[in-house]
Amino acid sequence: MAPELSSNWKILQARLKAGSASEPAFSSSASASPSAPANNKKRKSASDDQDSKPKNKRTRTSSFPKKQPTNTTSATSSTEKMGAVSSQPVTSTAPLTNQPSIHFLRQNHGISHESLSEAYNLTISPTLLSSLPSHPNQGLSPTASLDRTKYLAIDCEMVGFGPGGVDSSLARVSITDFHGTQIYDSYVLQREKVTDWRTAVSGIAPKHMRDARPFSEVQAEVAELLKGRIVVGHDVKHDLKCLDLDHPMKMIRDTAKFSGFKKYGNGPKPALKALAKEILGLEIQTGQHSSIEDARVAMLLFRKHKPAFDMEHANRYPEDVKTKQRPNKAGKGKKSKRK
Repeated sequence: MAPELSSNWKILQARLKAGSASEPAFSSSASASPSAPANNKKRKSASDDQDSKPKNKRTRTSSFPKKQPTNTTSATSSTEKMGAVSSQPVTSTAPLTNQPSIHFLRQNHGISHESLSEAYNLTISPTLLSSLPSHPNQGLSPTASLDRTKYLAIDCEMVGFGPGGVDSSLARVSITDFHGTQIYDSYVLQREKVTDWRTAVSGIAPKHMRDARPFSEVQAEVAELLKGRIVVGHDVKHDLKCLDLDHPMKMIRDTAKFSGFKKYGNGPKPALKALAKEILGLEIQTGQHSSIEDARVAMLLFRKHKPAFDMEHANRYPEDVKTKQRPNKAGKGKKSKRK
């Protein structure tokens, strides 16, 4: 005899029979009923419709990008307005550099003009030499800055006196600084009768004596300028002789005696005109000489080969190198004794 079913099981069986009687199962209708494909199609389309609709706002935001505003003009203008400071292009043509101001260093740190020029490779182009202003017979330039100038270039023009005009007398003296800037220029009154003005070469004529300065005045001013400074020039001893001045040989850089220029001379020393053409590519002294131009050319030649000049000077005057050496910490250059 079969066991009697529990009351709960009977209720469950009744509900299952009632559900199968009102709606057939999906698996049986798919296999037995010819309308099953239509039902499947209907169910699929309903499912698609439900999938096509966004379930919530979060899904819509993450699946689709936010619609851009149609008014692009206003959007662009607002963006430019908000970032105007940081997004504007740089319109200044000034070079960007982190180098300190040369004027600042010169005024506040005691650095010489020449040291600054060497440090920042500031050179004078030979092609721009003619563009530098010249002021004949100006005397001491009112804008000359000589507080920390170490090098000065000098050149003189002479006229002849005595029988045949073979003896030379100072008629003009010009001085420039390391950068070719005119520092001093003056015509000089003659103390003796001139027998040969040498105008074709010197450029000096009687008219220049009208505003010329006395020799003693020029001599004193030039001596003050050259004191304690390195003098650059071509065959400097002749310039100093006509000025009746002495200057320490170790404080002279002579382009006529520099060993590196010997190959450009046909004789014992090369001419300044030959050096200017061969080394700088400049044509000078094609007519009347200019003492300002010659001083500038001498300085250019020196600056172009300054390391070699310095090396030759160190070999010729080794005592200068020794005096520049820093003394030891014990002081007075003596070796300290260990206790």
